[in-house]
Amino acid sequence: MNYKIILIGAFIFNFGYLVSQNKSHPRIYTGNTSNVAFLKSTEGVVWKAQLIQKKKENLEVYLEKCKVDPEWLVSRLQMNWKTKHTKVFLHGGNFSHSTGSAPVPTVRFSGTRDWATDYLTPKLEEVIPYLDDERGMFLKNKNTGKKEWVHPSKVGFAIERINQKIMLLVEDAAFLYWLTGEEKYAKFAEPIFLKYTEGMYYREPPLDLDNTVQQGVSGLSTFEVIHDKIIANLTISYDFLHSYLQENNRDLSKTTAVFQKWGDQMIKNGIPDNNWNLFQARYLTYIALALESDKEYDNGKGQEYYLKYTFNQSTKRQWSIKEAVSGYDQKTGIWAESPSYSLHVTTTLLRLLTLLDNVTQQDELSNFPVVEKAALAAFQYLFPSGYTVAFGDARHDIIPPENFELLITNYRKYHKEEKELVISGLLKQLIKKEEYKRDSKDLFQLFFYVNKLKKTNDLEIKELSESLITPTFYAPNVSMFVQRMGEGEQAMMVSTVGAFGNHAHVNGISMELYANNYVLGPDMSKGPSYWHPDHREYYSQFPAHNTVVVDGISSYGRMRGYHPYTLNNHYPKSAESKIAFDKVSYANVSLVEPKTMSDQQRLTAMIKSESGKGYIIDVFRSRKKNLSTQKHEYFYHNLGQNLDVFDNKNQPLKLVTTKELGSEHGDMKAYDYLIDKKSAATSKNINALFTLKSKGKPDNLMKMWIKGEEKQIVFTVDAPKSNAITKGTAPVEVLKQKMKTLILRRETEAWRNPFAVIFNPYMDGGENPISSVEYPSLTETPDAQKIVVTHKDLKTKDVIIANASQNDIALDDDLYQNGLLSVIRHSDTEKAPTFLFVSDVYKFDYKNWGILSYAKAVSLSIEKTVEGYVIQNDNPVVIKIPYIDGHHPYKLKIYDDGKLIEQRDVFVNRNNPNQVDFRLNKAYKKVVVVLKN
Repeated sequence: MNYKIILIGAFIFNFGYLVSQNKSHPRIYTGNTSNVAFLKSTEGVVWKAQLIQKKKENLEVYLEKCKVDPEWLVSRLQMNWKTKHTKVFLHGGNFSHSTGSAPVPTVRFSGTRDWATDYLTPKLEEVIPYLDDERGMFLKNKNTGKKEWVHPSKVGFAIERINQKIMLLVEDAAFLYWLTGEEKYAKFAEPIFLKYTEGMYYREPPLDLDNTVQQGVSGLSTFEVIHDKIIANLTISYDFLHSYLQENNRDLSKTTAVFQKWGDQMIKNGIPDNNWNLFQARYLTYIALALESDKEYDNGKGQEYYLKYTFNQSTKRQWSIKEAVSGYDQKTGIWAESPSYSLHVTTTLLRLLTLLDNVTQQDELSNFPVVEKAALAAFQYLFPSGYTVAFGDARHDIIPPENFELLITNYRKYHKEEKELVISGLLKQLIKKEEYKRDSKDLFQLFFYVNKLKKTNDLEIKELSESLITPTFYAPNVSMFVQRMGEGEQAMMVSTVGAFGNHAHVNGISMELYANNYVLGPDMSKGPSYWHPDHREYYSQFPAHNTVVVDGISSYGRMRGYHPYTLNNHYPKSAESKIAFDKVSYANVSLVEPKTMSDQQRLTAMIKSESGKGYIIDVFRSRKKNLSTQKHEYFYHNLGQNLDVFDNKNQPLKLVTTKELGSEHGDMKAYDYLIDKKSAATSKNINALFTLKSKGKPDNLMKMWIKGEEKQIVFTVDAPKSNAITKGTAPVEVLKQKMKTLILRRETEAWRNPFAVIFNPYMDGGENPISSVEYPSLTETPDAQKIVVTHKDLKTKDVIIANASQNDIALDDDLYQNGLLSVIRHSDTEKAPTFLFVSDVYKFDYKNWGILSYAKAVSLSIEKTVEGYVIQNDNPVVIKIPYIDGHHPYKLKIYDDGKLIEQRDVFVNRNNPNQVDFRLNKAYKKVVVVLKN
């Protein structure tokens, strides 16, 4: 801790020293590079040359307009042109009014914190010059297509976006002035830049009349300090124009005072314990690098001052980088927010460190190794399609290529060749899949992306990328557990999430399901904005997720989640790349739903058939802690145009239109978003079939085998579209369609007799591994859930028994299970099981097979192979194996890391002459029981 403080303190001192030796501008993007050297470095780099040319051509349009009318662009700045107001007043997240009087026009404040609006932001050509009207803004309504006067609080981000568009042109002109030396660019940029900064100099920070949380998050130009993006445009413009402004004797004191005022607002306001810190820190870095040393200012607020608050000194609402990076799980590298935000945090940190390093030349990335770890940890978010999971406010997307680009920038600069080759290879994979094209979208990328990627070994990179994605992965700081099985067309994945960290939803124990190349069972992501009724009432709530709702009212606080589940049991171990037994994967998680004080538990398992095609088991238990009347509803949303339900004889189940499921029945408001509601009551097992049609492809089918229950009601409804799905996780035909949704209702507890579903994905005309599914009851131990899955050959069966805990007992014919889970696969043509898998079991007997733990509950598999019986175990255990058809177990071969380390004989059980038993004193990846005839 002390070392870090000294290191960063030394860094600040050295940085100040470096700049005191070189006060020249520009420096933020260029460092010591001249315009001539920069141009030479881009020779032969087509995509960089194209960006420069594009900026020239785009700017030429506005140069011509301003040649005809010098005030054409400056007049379109959103300013208090007539009123010259200095004070801004808010009502919470909305603009109220402004007052005061300055000697010059001042910058208008944003209209609202909510970006969702019915009004279009106009093109610059459509902006009314010098608009300052008490009626507000004159904008086109998206719904009517007509223009109308509207109060600023209804226009979303229109005000700041217009100013940002203009200031981006100023930034481009400033850059082209530096690059070409042509004064026409500086003359174009100067009046707009100075008009804006002068107007902001006289403008005060906003005041919230209602004294809500808004007072602590407002920026100078927008309702959130993190949305003051114009800071980057202003500081870069200033940096490139600096020499011109000085040569023409412009007074820059107001400009630097504005930067200081903005920096002070960044330090004073914000939210200290989420992504805001990093976004604010980036803006602070731009401000610091634009300013001179502290000693150049009477108030002492220069480079060192703002870098101190960026890196080393926290305030009430803005934590330093040193403290903020603790938001990463140091073990897993996962940031404590939903994926889209987590990935953006890493991008922001890399940008910030790249900026800093450009001045200090001190390998700033090496001071924050968790950033590199996070960049690679992001692979654990990925579905087999290469797109991220989408819990909370996230959506399905690729890992930001910029993360790889900026790592490559650092690695090449500091000669870390091995690392560079690895990351270059990963980036090339995105390029090869046409998910990314190397080009520059802004000046930052133009200056900092390397010109060309080095050659890499595709096979080595493929192996590396596969090692970064493990069969299971647990991120406790966001309550996420993922399970993966199979490859290519047979790949499946389940992501199970609670609600922990920031940008979380009210989802209980929710699930996303991937199969048949798509996220067939997706999350819904966020609504139009966080303040929009659609988001507050539906998208952030239980019914928008694949989960179970209790009494129609399950809920808790959204956005900042404090309701993670407990990961009780799982196989295989999290983040373990090589596993000995790959036919079964599962997770068992639990939480207490606080609104109704209900116990909830979800066991999701994936099981691979002999052909490699798999299916998913979902056993969801839910009960209120008290014994009052209760209602439990299982929600599942799936991609598709059709949802059909069949009875236990495979005949269409008669569904009738219903008015149930709505707030008029006491359900939460989210139920009112469900339409085309139909229902049927049945106690029998049923099937549901989702059909997803896509042009030129066979129908993509998800069949659900659903356990029946007395008085169970099945509903089919249309739910609002998913905002999570993208072209990488769903076909274009359904990207904007409503979600077909199945709901199962129990008006009794669903713990002793849980919801049980087999998800059976397959393609029409392709292999369907399942012929039938049964849910037999266990008379003596009815709490145990038994499932029998008959494979397509009608000879192979999987028998699954799931208890509620590792301390529960299940009794069946020839079976005793004291423990959580067992899966037995057997064929009618064989007397020995194909495999036997148990997890978190103390004692298990099946016919003449026996498993007995003697330290902790054990997870173990026994699989019949040509070698004999292959075993893996995670704890000490006694194993009993019978003689079958003359095949006698007689020897053990014990392996460690693939090498044979021990052989020993096995002996007949003294209590059963038809059985051998032996003890394994610790965990092994591979033990072979050799058979002889």
